Formats: sequence, structure tokens, C-alpha cells
Amino acid sequence: MVAVLLAIGIVLPLLVGLYDQEKPALFGFPFFFWFQFLLIPLVSALTFIAFRLSVATTARDRERQGLPAHPEGEGELR
Repeated sequence: MVAVLLAIGIVLPLLVGLYDQEKPALFGFPFFFWFQFLLIPLVSALTFIAFRLSVATTARDRERQGLPAHPEGEGELR
């Protein structure tokens, strides 16, 4: 799941044919520009979700192996 979320953020901007157009314009910005601006918070959110899933999965795997959820000196990231 983490790889899928990160792949979306990598592949979507590379598909230029999806957004290589001027219309529809938004506040005077052609579609090409505002779509890329929209990708910034979207990819940031996907990256954050992937990170949280990774942290949760790592903690769960460590507990299954009889280890503490977080190594000593590292608290849970809040």
C-alpha cells in the first residue's frame, strides 16, 4: 500500500498528456499550472499517509517478533 501511494505521487506528474492543456482556466491560470499546484498538497498528503502506514506496520511487526514497538530512545512520532 505504501508503494502504491508513493507511486501515485511519482507517476501522476509524469503523465503530461493528462494536463497538457490551457482550459479550463482557474483564476486566470491555465489548467497546466493549477493542476501542478494542486498536486503539491495532494502528493504531500499521500506521502504523509504512506509514512504513517509504514510506522504503524513497523511497530506491529516489531511487536509480533517480541520486540518493543519502538527502539529504545525513540518515542512514537506524534
